[in-house]
Amino acid sequence: MKQFPAAQIRNVALVGHQESGKTMLSESLLYTAGAIPRLGRVEDKNTTMDYDSEEIARGISIHSGVAHLEHAGTKINLIDTPGYEDFVGDVLLGLDVAEGAVVTLRADAGVEVGTDRVWGFLRDRELPTLFVISRMDKEHANFDNCLTQLHEHFGAGVHALQMPIGSGEKFRGVVDLVDMKAYELEKDGKGAAKPIDIPADLKEKAKALRRELMESAAESDEALMEKYLESESLSEEEFRTGLAAGVKTAQIFPVLCASPAHNMGASPILDAIVKYLPGADSGKCVTTDGKVIKTEANGTPLAYVFKNISDPHVGDMLVVRVFRGNLTPALDVYNTSRSHAERLGGLFVLEGKNRQDADKLQAGDIGALVKLKSTKVRDTLADKASGTVVKPTSLPKPSINSAILPVAKGDDEKMGTGLHRIMDEDPTFEVTPSAETHQTLIAGQGELHLEIIVHRLKERFGVTVALEKPRIPYRETIRRPAEAQGRHKKQTGGRGQFGDVWLKIEPLQRGKQFEFVDGVVGGVVPGKFIPAVEKGVVATMEMGVIAGYPMVDVKATIYDGSYHTVDSSEQAFKTAGSLAFRAAVEKANPVLLEPIVNLQVKVPDEYMGDVMGDLSGRRGKISGTENQGRFAVINAQVPMAELYKYSTHLRSMTQGRGSHSREFSHYEEVPREIAEKIIADHKAQVAAEHK
Repeated sequence: MKQFPAAQIRNVALVGHQESGKTMLSESLLYTAGAIPRLGRVEDKNTTMDYDSEEIARGISIHSGVAHLEHAGTKINLIDTPGYEDFVGDVLLGLDVAEGAVVTLRADAGVEVGTDRVWGFLRDRELPTLFVISRMDKEHANFDNCLTQLHEHFGAGVHALQMPIGSGEKFRGVVDLVDMKAYELEKDGKGAAKPIDIPADLKEKAKALRRELMESAAESDEALMEKYLESESLSEEEFRTGLAAGVKTAQIFPVLCASPAHNMGASPILDAIVKYLPGADSGKCVTTDGKVIKTEANGTPLAYVFKNISDPHVGDMLVVRVFRGNLTPALDVYNTSRSHAERLGGLFVLEGKNRQDADKLQAGDIGALVKLKSTKVRDTLADKASGTVVKPTSLPKPSINSAILPVAKGDDEKMGTGLHRIMDEDPTFEVTPSAETHQTLIAGQGELHLEIIVHRLKERFGVTVALEKPRIPYRETIRRPAEAQGRHKKQTGGRGQFGDVWLKIEPLQRGKQFEFVDGVVGGVVPGKFIPAVEKGVVATMEMGVIAGYPMVDVKATIYDGSYHTVDSSEQAFKTAGSLAFRAAVEKANPVLLEPIVNLQVKVPDEYMGDVMGDLSGRRGKISGTENQGRFAVINAQVPMAELYKYSTHLRSMTQGRGSHSREFSHYEEVPREIAEKIIADHKAQVAAEHK
């Protein structure tokens, strides 16, 4: 396999809104460069990057795909990321190992919510970026409208690098605004471009766009700016130098256009990637102790795992970006994230699902490793002595959860194994067994995300599961002090049982949980039985008194009682403590508590009123709002019971442009009418179980 130094490698993430043409663009680039023998199509379900059975069935990208090509003496590693928000984890992990990005837009739609979202990710990382207005062959394609929207949304640094010649069915070529040359593009061919004259009706517009581009290029360097202000022009060399510098420093964001479905425009895009996006030698990573490590050919190996591919033939393939040194087969490395040794198996470079053997992965390159024992996504492979750990990227917390259970009895173990394997592969997915609600809870980024998990369990692990609404972990507590007696007396043929206690209970401050006090005077209850009384109280609190939920924030004091020298025992006093506690709770005005979450909702300004009204309807309390550009951020506290499938509802209400995050805050009393229903349902369930 041919090796490339880091300066001659481009690691490029393809990002954008769902169905904006990322996968078809990657297909077109690979085909034009000769990396694949034929041009696949999403609708034909035969693209290089979408190879998972669920991706093929749905016609969307679910995982990031990785492939490489060679163009103009440069190796380009493409990372085709999903557009759906449910799979945003793959986008963020892909951006971790890229030095540049290509953002795709639909020519008939312009800037969409996904475009906004990925732009924020790119600016957080200050990644050099190209825009590609895709699908220029579609009806209603409008390059000018897209360019205007890009200016409005992302600022003055956005500039056309090309102009289309025609649109829709009449799209036939481009005008290169740097060379000021026009090219007719071969349709459904190998991507050939034939030089032609710039159409007369486009000349003045092309000149104006070129002036804007040149002025922006001049601003990338102080000396160039001085010259431009004096002469209002730059030499061709100065223009190109300034333009390249502006793109690489993320000051200029060039816009190109293409029709990937007809393989039109791929070659100029490949040229732009090589000319303007930075090489892998500029890449760097940040360690957990704050050090910045630049890509370096020499030194001990350092690699970061950003993707897991489950392959039926070789097992898990871990896709890595090498930051330092070389990786070779049979090399001993150390997983510094988990403190264990690993020995590398075979090395591969990827072309979607296909792989090629590699004898070495050099610094700056991307490839796959196999036969690692327990290394996972976001782990670091290095030498043990260095202890270097790459800081894992921050991933969004799950926005939806559901209870999951196997359809067939006896499949619990298979389901558990499958869920934990999937969690190892997908760090945005969580599994939590709840001893309290007796459910296994799964959480992800959206309904589609959870649907895919269900599909994987059936396809890969042979277990069919069902999803159901999670039970809310309510709590019980009391409002006022009360006291009661618990007397347990039972006489059988032999030794009897006797225990007698008086308890006083009082409410504690919220969050204090439980306090037990021995207030017995004079030995009316022997000290050896006091712990048994506490056990009886604790056991009853765990079971609940009014609705079957754990009781919290209660202080219980034993202050009186009696015993029998023969019949008293620990079990008898445990039972007596339970009886006394139950009787006291019934007098203490017991109430239900419900979990409240801090909710942060981000929506475009025009949806703020509707979203706030919806939150109020969910018993939410708005605590504040703030502006972030064109978005409003709403902070609220909302009962957990009101947020089942909220992410789906929010997306529907905001045309897919709203997002939210949540975290547990505290417990509050449930409104009386809602509590009465919960208690009644519990009593009905208990009665049914005892029939």
